[in-house]
Amino acid sequence: MTPTTRRVLQAILYEVIAIAAVGPVLSIAFDEPQSSTFGLAVVLSTIALAWNYAFNWIFERWESRQAVRGRSFARRLAHGIGFEGGLAVILVPVMALWLQISPATAFVANLGLLAFFFVYALAFTWAFDRVFGLPASARQGAK
Repeated sequence: MTPTTRRVLQAILYEVIAIAAVGPVLSIAFDEPQSSTFGLAVVLSTIALAWNYAFNWIFERWESRQAVRGRSFARRLAHGIGFEGGLAVILVPVMALWLQISPATAFVANLGLLAFFFVYALAFTWAFDRVFGLPASARQGAK
């Protein structure tokens, strides 16, 4: 499988499974119809994909202008905090409006989603690699 095909397949499967998991949980948590929370999950997923693209473009432009190259722990931490913080700023109002809840409640729900996606990303990536094999960049002897 080409690297591009692998990335696209991974992104699509990741989001489809996430939407299938998050929609029903939001339905139960907020006593909303699944059709509504499924729609919300699709919107949140679309926003997260767009933000991922935009944030990484911005971050990589900033990174290319730095005198010190490489990705130290501090730089990776800044990337993670910037990405998740920016995503929360976008998602909290969307969730609050969609579910007709307070921004504080939406923020707490967003923290729950953050915890879920941390575990989910680890499990999904492991399972994806088991099913489709490691990418060339991660195989022994790859250059």
